[in-house]
Amino acid sequence: MKLFKNIFRVIWRIWFYVLFAISIIIMLPFLLVLTSDEKYYPVFWRFIRVFSKILIYGTGFRIDKKIEQKLDRNKSYMFCPNHSSLLDPFILAAMSKNPIVFIGKKELVKIPVFGFFYKKTVIMVDRSSAKSKKRVYQMAKKRLQNGISMGIFPEGLVPTEDVVLSPFKKGAFNLAIEFQIPIVPTTYYDCKRLFSWNFFKGSPGFFRVKQHAFIETKGMNVKDDMNNLMNKTFNIVYNELSNDDKYMKDTNRHLK
Repeated sequence: MKLFKNIFRVIWRIWFYVLFAISIIIMLPFLLVLTSDEKYYPVFWRFIRVFSKILIYGTGFRIDKKIEQKLDRNKSYMFCPNHSSLLDPFILAAMSKNPIVFIGKKELVKIPVFGFFYKKTVIMVDRSSAKSKKRVYQMAKKRLQNGISMGIFPEGLVPTEDVVLSPFKKGAFNLAIEFQIPIVPTTYYDCKRLFSWNFFKGSPGFFRVKQHAFIETKGMNVKDDMNNLMNKTFNIVYNELSNDDKYMKDTNRHLK
């Protein structure tokens, strides 16, 4: 029985990458046009949302979302979800009508085809370079002036499966305070369990997502308020995860 389950999971995983490739090929002419100029980004975002929904629903998932506070379509926000799966950014894209630009690692540029569009649509950061961090600030300022939101996974990595939530890095909170935009803490409960990096683990199912009430940053300054803001956001997500039986059962299993 275990052998058959593993065979199913391998075929299912391969189907995900096939669906990914087919979707990219079909959309390629439109993506080439829409990534040629930043002014097209809101339209490009609609294609990203369609692409994300194809991947999620086409792989057998559904999103069960709970939104504590409705967002203003005309405002910019800093979305801060926990990170545990390849599908995390696609879930955020599928959920958000607000166009979002992600800040991500430069290493993903190396992925064929995907890397080309990644480079054009993501603000890449090299955390070891002060020059890179300054560039991120300049590009973020330009994007936010156009009413676009930002998305950062503040853990900065995908933690091992025995970790509830990795410590947050400061970047998202520095930027949120500098630009006086609200933080939107977001909890993904099931991505690690249903679509982890382990090829022989996971299955179709419901991704439960909770978009928490946002945290205002107006009047804050980096020196006095950044650490408190970061800790407050961390605690909101950590408490949600640590009080979820399914999430903790899976996490504790990897501790053994």
